[in-house]
Amino acid sequence: MTTFGYFLSSEEHDPKELVRQAKLAEQAGFEALWISDHFHPWLDEQGQSSFVWSVIGALSEATSLPVTTAVTCPLIRIHPAVIAQAAATAQILLDGRFRLGVGTGEALNEHILGDRWPPAEERQQMLEEALEIIRELWTGELVTHRGEFYEVDTARIYSLPERLPPIYISGFGPKAVDLAGRLGDGYISTAPAADLVEAFHKAGGEGKPSAAGVKVCWSTDESGARQTVHRLWPTSAIPGEANQLLPLPRHFKQLSELVTEEEATKSIACGPSPEAHLASIRQYVEAGFDEVYISQIGPEQDGFFEFYSSEILPRLRDGE
Repeated sequence: MTTFGYFLSSEEHDPKELVRQAKLAEQAGFEALWISDHFHPWLDEQGQSSFVWSVIGALSEATSLPVTTAVTCPLIRIHPAVIAQAAATAQILLDGRFRLGVGTGEALNEHILGDRWPPAEERQQMLEEALEIIRELWTGELVTHRGEFYEVDTARIYSLPERLPPIYISGFGPKAVDLAGRLGDGYISTAPAADLVEAFHKAGGEGKPSAAGVKVCWSTDESGARQTVHRLWPTSAIPGEANQLLPLPRHFKQLSELVTEEEATKSIACGPSPEAHLASIRQYVEAGFDEVYISQIGPEQDGFFEFYSSEILPRLRDGE
């Protein structure tokens, strides 16, 4: 049976609001949480970007739901050895309910220390080495690593959980999906694409969970919801590699000026129609994803949780 979770948007909401939403999500009947890991928001209009590891600590006291980072980039901004320690601590605080979601990142977040932004193929190689370091440190042994991209000098993680967190890997192209199947304990995507799920299974992911995120914008006013999406998330309609390459929110703002409201909302359920929300989510269920995480765009969070609690989640679980 599909797990339905809530996707906490670190780009839109301050850390206290994220914790509040997590509580509301659990009360509404959501079964798990995703949380984004950014240094910058995509747009200044979104307005937030808190340190995800601090928020996860607060979530561990506020909710009993599983938490997955969607996704952390353990390549440049933060060394994989530090991510290994952070994830181990999160797993302890969450009593075994943490999953480390990883990916190759975006220049938006990873350029901030002045490092060069590598091409996609090199970042995938970096991710392989980063995962090797993380898992080696999770043995609790003293680790020295001299690799192509990283060095670790006699490091040991002392605070380790009884059960190590699974590592879910994000992937949108064939090489990334292949990497997820070979090295991941699970797969992460944001596209309702059955071919990607199938490719993940063929690459070694058979029997492993696949998870996807989907954005919606509930409101009693459909027109207002469409305007909210166009204001806050026009970036979802930007095609190609720009999302990985642009370094600043103002660059995304400039490119977003080319995105019409119709384009921004084309694949996002907007307004109060249960059928629209159900149809959007069913695409992911039918594509074969085991977990689907819904993100409510904009400030109408309380109404969204009431709507999903009464109108959407019961029908999804009944197979409607």
